[in-house]
Amino acid sequence: MKKIAFVSLVMAFAMMFFVATAETTIQLGTTVNEQDSFQVAAEKFAELVAERTNGEYKIEIFPNGALGGESDMLDSMSMGLLDMGIITSGPFVNFSQMMGVLDMPFLFANNEEAYTIFDGEIGQELLDTLEESNLKGLAYAERGFRNITNSVRPVRNAEDVKGLKLRVMENKVYTATFEALGVNAVPMAWADALTAMQQDTIQGEENPINVIYSYGLWDYNQKYVTLDRHSYSTAIITMSLELWNSLDADTQKIFKESAQEAAEYERAWVAEQEAAQLQTIKDHGVEVVEDPDVDSFRAAVAGVYAAYPQYADYIARIQAELTK
Repeated sequence: MKKIAFVSLVMAFAMMFFVATAETTIQLGTTVNEQDSFQVAAEKFAELVAERTNGEYKIEIFPNGALGGESDMLDSMSMGLLDMGIITSGPFVNFSQMMGVLDMPFLFANNEEAYTIFDGEIGQELLDTLEESNLKGLAYAERGFRNITNSVRPVRNAEDVKGLKLRVMENKVYTATFEALGVNAVPMAWADALTAMQQDTIQGEENPINVIYSYGLWDYNQKYVTLDRHSYSTAIITMSLELWNSLDADTQKIFKESAQEAAEYERAWVAEQEAAQLQTIKDHGVEVVEDPDVDSFRAAVAGVYAAYPQYADYIARIQAELTK
């Protein structure tokens, strides 16, 4: 009897060991802090994957640039050295030229237009182009409409922004857009931008309300915010293509569907938080220009479209889809 009990105990421990070692940990990096919407998307994604794979896959989240800057993480994923990341749209043009169309200024009038494109055929086509660089785009979460902040003066129209030294994402379309506005555009990684604002080596930057809030940019000498909504920035839940190809079809389906659900969950969270975040920004003494002369900005950057004829077909398709 004792022998049977002992054998049963050994088998139980063996099963526990098997279950423990069967779990696969996947590392997912972001460059943002734990208060950011990317963290919300990452945590929801991790929850869904764990639940739907019965704990077989665990998503381990590394915020605050612990696994590198965004371009560094994309490089690592393309080489199979990093599993996953949630990355803003800006650096993707360096891995797929066509992804740059999403960064064109004033491409979308509102969030609903952006979702129509990202969640449809065009959005999926663009994600598929990343496979040429050994990346797998799973879904478009949200960074949001980007706005100008600075330490010098309120910006109410395109003339007011001329001459300001602003950080932009490491992306040629963004650089071209701000150069068209007469800005001294400085492409740099986000972590470097925070230091540069503190030290007054740059005068400002451009980001959505949730970033201005979550990083408390009023503590980085940013006294003025202009809600010009010059471009809509996505946050692409991205995986190493090598890792993706190692998954069976059922697991791939789980990862893809979980990413889409996490993206939609994060978008809703951003929308719910935005009004309160904007009020907090104001409460910290930041002057917010809520109704700038957007037409003056549009006119100033019109030449950017002519400078990128390679995007003409996609732009025409996007406009046609939005006017159906």
